[in-house]
Amino acid sequence: MNHVVLYNPEIPQNTGNIMRTCAATNMKLHLIEPLGFSLDTKYVKRSAANYLEHVDYVVYKDYDHFIKENDGNFYFITRYGQVSPDKMDYKNDDDKDIYLIFGSESSGIPKEILKNKLDKCLRLPMTDKVRSLNLSNTVAILAYEVLRQQGYKGLYECEPETLKGKDWLLK
Repeated sequence: MNHVVLYNPEIPQNTGNIMRTCAATNMKLHLIEPLGFSLDTKYVKRSAANYLEHVDYVVYKDYDHFIKENDGNFYFITRYGQVSPDKMDYKNDDDKDIYLIFGSESSGIPKEILKNKLDKCLRLPMTDKVRSLNLSNTVAILAYEVLRQQGYKGLYECEPETLKGKDWLLK
């Protein structure tokens, strides 16, 4: 199984967008407190649109609680990473769950967590004109890289019949 982990997210709209991405990709969402907002706010619900009920998510009181409850292959997405995400193998051949861990919008993931995991610290390549991309955009990019390598298992590659259907453009 694939997971998205948000360490101390601060902006409800980002978390709402990430919830929508998790619903679209069948990824479980893990939220590590403190959160910069209430999950009941209208902002999270608006960003997640009508998909909030389809999001499998868990909230943890802190990072230690998260680590104690989960095991698998952990990848930390940070502007200090020295490996681009496409260089990793997410095919899940060892049957371990994959966790994509993202930091808070203002301060990222603490150095204490990252410093002994440099080989698992990933960075999206970009120019020197910006520090980082928006959190929800970064989650979507990484989520789809993992899924691409896994052959989009369990996802529809064309519009499902439960929506408009694959032949909608032909009608």
